[in-house]
Amino acid sequence: MAQILIRNLDEATIERLKLRAAQNGRSLQAEVKMILDQAAHVDLRTARLAAARIRDKLKGRPASDSVDLLREERYE
Repeated sequence: MAQILIRNLDEATIERLKLRAAQNGRSLQAEVKMILDQAAHVDLRTARLAAARIRDKLKGRPASDSVDLLREERYE
């Protein structure tokens, strides 16, 4: 099996990964492997179909303009 070395990871990132691993009952290595496996298996077609289903489900519902929400956040 191949190995990957990732250099210069931010300490805060490593700490968050360790916390996530502990919450999931896995070692840090097992957690990172699981994250990479999931990321490598993302199928763009499946993701687009899921997004289309969500849009269809929400069709007709009133929604706020995200641009307005972002502007409000900036000036708070």
